[in-house]
Amino acid sequence: MVEATQDPSVDTRVPVTVLTGFLGAGKTTLLNRILTENHNLRIAVIENEFGEIGIDDALVIDAEEEIFEMNNGCICCTVRGDLIRILGVLMRRRDKFDQILIETTGLADPAPVAQTFFVDDEIKELLRLDSIVTVVDAKHALAHLDEVKPIGVENEAVEQVAFADRIVLNKTDLVDAESLDALTRRLRSINAQVQILPAVHADVALSEILDVGAFDLQRVLADEPNFLQDSDHQHDQTVTSVGIECSGDVDVELLNAWLGRLLVERGVDIFRSKGILSMAGEERKYVFQGVHMLFDGDFGAPWGSDKRLNRLVFIGRNLDRAELNADFSACLVSGAA
Repeated sequence: MVEATQDPSVDTRVPVTVLTGFLGAGKTTLLNRILTENHNLRIAVIENEFGEIGIDDALVIDAEEEIFEMNNGCICCTVRGDLIRILGVLMRRRDKFDQILIETTGLADPAPVAQTFFVDDEIKELLRLDSIVTVVDAKHALAHLDEVKPIGVENEAVEQVAFADRIVLNKTDLVDAESLDALTRRLRSINAQVQILPAVHADVALSEILDVGAFDLQRVLADEPNFLQDSDHQHDQTVTSVGIECSGDVDVELLNAWLGRLLVERGVDIFRSKGILSMAGEERKYVFQGVHMLFDGDFGAPWGSDKRLNRLVFIGRNLDRAELNADFSACLVSGAA
């Protein structure tokens, strides 16, 4: 009896998708779509947040998939060792999932993340980088792509587009055809060959972004010969995160007045805002997200047995921590945190 042999042309390594995109582009919306679609795939998710307080865990819907969080630094800088460790843990439970998805912070350069799959021998043997999917905010992208950075400081928005195998051009409903065409030309000037997928609410066919075999190391090396060599990169140090965590119920009128004033006066500098709030007289959690001056919020799941706690994060340029804390405290029913 002749035993069947594995076809050597079939790559049996686990495919890994890196999901990136600038702050507020819609990565979590796309992640939630992936987790809820009926695709018959078991997906392990690794999340990396930029901020002092973890918020994204509460923004990701409940799912059967396993979700690992990395909140102690930007994935492209200080935590590559943590990424390798988590990937190693996952591979010891190989029978529990079919694919891995890594969601980076909005300030991550995807290049060092991609390097991980080629510089570590064990990872290289068991996993394959399938694609880098970059979510782009059609409303705000040009401002970030054209921003002039100090010498030696990289523009993360540009790097995310440059290394993309697929671009999910999100929020196309918020711009006119002329603006969309200008942005598309700008994206093509950075990455001429990338496949661009227009979307509203990150609604794209998952067959276009998952297990597509789009990452081509040789193509990357042709454009970036030093891709596999470690190099120092510096983030814009004026971009910081301010986290607020406190108990107490929020007065909705005071909150609306404060946020309205804050986003009008400082919206250009506030790249991202998000939070989960305990509203006075309401048994459900209030979940909000903002990108610059755009703001959206709604009531979500009931608090139930969870401790009622306000958690907010602001990410932007030249944020005043003391002022943000004081202004939010003034929105509490008691007037103090």
